[in-house]
Amino acid sequence: MRIAFIGLGNMGSGMAANQAKAGREIVAFDLSSEALARAQEQGMTPAVSAREAVNDADVVITMLPAGDHVRSVYAEAILPHAPKDALLIDCSTIDVDSARTVARDASMQGFRTAAAPASGGTAAAAAGALTFMVGCREQDFAEIESALKPMAKAVIRAGDSGAGQAAKICNNMLLGISMVGVSEAFALAEGLGLDAQKFYDIASQASGQCWSLTSYCPWPGPVPAAPSNRDYEGGFAAAMMLKDLKLAQEAADISGAPTPLGGAAEALYSEMVERGFGQKDFSFILQMLRGRP
Repeated sequence: MRIAFIGLGNMGSGMAANQAKAGREIVAFDLSSEALARAQEQGMTPAVSAREAVNDADVVITMLPAGDHVRSVYAEAILPHAPKDALLIDCSTIDVDSARTVARDASMQGFRTAAAPASGGTAAAAAGALTFMVGCREQDFAEIESALKPMAKAVIRAGDSGAGQAAKICNNMLLGISMVGVSEAFALAEGLGLDAQKFYDIASQASGQCWSLTSYCPWPGPVPAAPSNRDYEGGFAAAMMLKDLKLAQEAADISGAPTPLGGAAEALYSEMVERGFGQKDFSFILQMLRGRP
């Protein structure tokens, strides 16, 4: 299987590397020459452009920052130059409208497409343990699942075009809200004189248990693998969480769905980014709530 992989950022680099480890032929492109050099070291073939990367590809996978980037790459490189029988999979987290527009334009030209945003962060990307939420035609899902398998813990079809993006922004809004709640609980426990480890031991086995607490604890110590034990470096950058929360609020405005906690989480992460902590892991919100930065 020949895969064109476009976008070798924090997530894409690990994802593409796992495709190469699976023995697939990867032709990679990124605007960063350093990212391309790393890709070559990992057994991939660097391309000089996205247009070159998609030539003769069986599958095209994109992992790009925003909807504008995806629209541009599809319009200028992929749709004009990829083989018509290539399977096109966009793994970027973008707005639902952009995902549906790209899928519509590709389908009109005879391509099979999927929007398959990923959840799990950079650690899961490096480990090949992402969860993919796929929006596609039902008859294409088996082939899409096979293409994503080296990068995945789970591949789930959410529905037709746009459904994967809808699931991703709902999931990440929930994640942002829950991390704020866990961080507030730790800050309150500290204010009440309760030992943080003791609070974790209790809450992790009580009704407050959630992923943000037991898998990604924002307080250093209780969960050794969490970014809180690495000075909040790596993981899922607060700026990316803010991007996803903004997408969720835009979708809420369009659909009329009430999301007051989503709006509150967006405001808190916006403040965090404005204060210069956008590249810290999003669990750093705990330290902002404690007044530490």
